[in-house]
Amino acid sequence: MAEPPVSVQDVQSLVRRKDEIEAQIRACYELLEDQKGVGMSEPLVDAEGYPRADVDLYQVRTARHNIICLQNDHKAVMRQVEEALHQLHAREKEKRARDEAEAQAEAVSRNQSLPQPFARVNAVTPGSPASLAGLQVDDEIVEFGSVNAHNFQTLQNIATVVQHSEGKPLSVSVIRGGEKVHLGLTPKRWAGKGLLGCNIVPLQR
Repeated sequence: MAEPPVSVQDVQSLVRRKDEIEAQIRACYELLEDQKGVGMSEPLVDAEGYPRADVDLYQVRTARHNIICLQNDHKAVMRQVEEALHQLHAREKEKRARDEAEAQAEAVSRNQSLPQPFARVNAVTPGSPASLAGLQVDDEIVEFGSVNAHNFQTLQNIATVVQHSEGKPLSVSVIRGGEKVHLGLTPKRWAGKGLLGCNIVPLQR
């Protein structure tokens, strides 16, 4: 059976265990310090080979033994912490890669579902019919009245539709920021030139 994935809580619990072991090691060293500072390697016999009477031999031996065991435990826990952090990091990396792949796939499918634009707006005069209809610079036109990517040949196609639709609302669809936007545009005389007040350029196909 596969082991359950490591969680942040697991790592925190291991770190707490490590801190506890370190506290126990410190306590054992303090005990040795209290026993005339015998440390881990000071001899426990006197010059004549008799057990020292100035220290509690049992306590010293127990403390030394505990320190060795605790240091081994500490090494083992440190290895576990390292391994757990490595697993968490690898999983985070994997999740990031998966999220990026999903976002790309979503963007691709969104682009595939958008209709093909055939022209782009590269200028809109404030106060013009195009401006009042909400047309913006960099809008990519996918439908302009009856003109679309399938039947568009030259800008003359758009000019013809505009001339025949003076004073009548035209249905215009554009792609703006990756979304399809519908606008109602009524070509009419205004203070400026033409019936629209915007400049449209064909897209290179």
